[in-house]
Amino acid sequence: MYLSTKRKYRLENASYKVEIMKYIDEYRDKDKVLSLAALIRKTSVKPIRLMEVCGGHTMSIQRFGIPSLLPETIELVSGPGCPVCVTSRSFIDQAIAYSKLENVIITTYGDLIRVPGSTSTLDKEKAAGADIRMVYSILDALNIAKANKHKKVIFLGIGFETTSPASAAGIIKAQMAGLFNFSVFSAHKIMPPPMAALIDEGVNINGYIGPGHVSTITGSHIYDFIPQKYGLGVVISGFEPLDLLQSVYMLVKQHETNSPKVEIQYSRVVKPEGNAKAQDMLDEVFYLRKDWWRGLGELEASGMGIRDKYAEFDAEKQFDVEVEPTREDKGCICGDILKGLKKPSDCKLFGKACTPAEPVGACMVSNEGACHAYYRYNKDSQ
Repeated sequence: MYLSTKRKYRLENASYKVEIMKYIDEYRDKDKVLSLAALIRKTSVKPIRLMEVCGGHTMSIQRFGIPSLLPETIELVSGPGCPVCVTSRSFIDQAIAYSKLENVIITTYGDLIRVPGSTSTLDKEKAAGADIRMVYSILDALNIAKANKHKKVIFLGIGFETTSPASAAGIIKAQMAGLFNFSVFSAHKIMPPPMAALIDEGVNINGYIGPGHVSTITGSHIYDFIPQKYGLGVVISGFEPLDLLQSVYMLVKQHETNSPKVEIQYSRVVKPEGNAKAQDMLDEVFYLRKDWWRGLGELEASGMGIRDKYAEFDAEKQFDVEVEPTREDKGCICGDILKGLKKPSDCKLFGKACTPAEPVGACMVSNEGACHAYYRYNKDSQ
């Protein structure tokens, strides 16, 4: 698979150089991986606890067995970077309430359909007759709205700065096309507030493996406050083994030299300034509001609400529904897992009552959830 980058990793004494690399298999080269792992073991002296906040990183770390390559001084823990995982049960409950309205079509990404609400799931409501359709993008939802002018089509918008520009573009497109039977129920969130909240709560973190796709939109400057205020480093990482190992190495060097900073490892995709067009689109359609995060509760200015100028496309303003009282499953420890306080193996339900086929908690539903990743790639060693 060809990448637009032209980078290559090379060991030279105690530093890690970058040359030309064009193909994915080069990012998975066994000799380079083992060489870099050896360099990390040589460099890491002080204990360090690193949190990856991106669900894609969690999946890659478990898939490629990255922890097994690291010395005992380094611990990797998963954070609140899986959009499905952090979405509240109350959001699912409200989406279910929308699905019960007459002449309403719910459109959603596949993972969300299986996330447990208080007493049901969208999947169960679909089986019971609700018109709930899985889509691959908001454009699919717009096409459904065009083909069903006599019905109201609601798109469930979840995700961070990676997916929210597409929702913003969809709302603008709907307005331009006069698709007033289309609306978005927004659970979009931004990453910096939970990253700060974890540190404020005293969670033991010595550095962040920063989200790659989010940072493609935002750029790297949104993390500057972390080394400045908290004295912790952030390295924005790619998703291949050499990406992740180089990011760990960069964070270890920061930690060993007491020089925390924001660095971009994933420079073939991420630029310091980010994507200005996408940022402008977000500012046009969304405003920041208080939102709820699994494990962290409500965080100020962490969610994206739809501006009043696009109220006709805001499901919360267009539909008044009665939502059942939210009830969390007392046996699920997904919140503690997302805070790095516990691992999936600490949960009594993991691999027993809670599996990908029959998930109890949101962390087991999504491919990017920590429990799903551990179950799929690391279950036998738990």
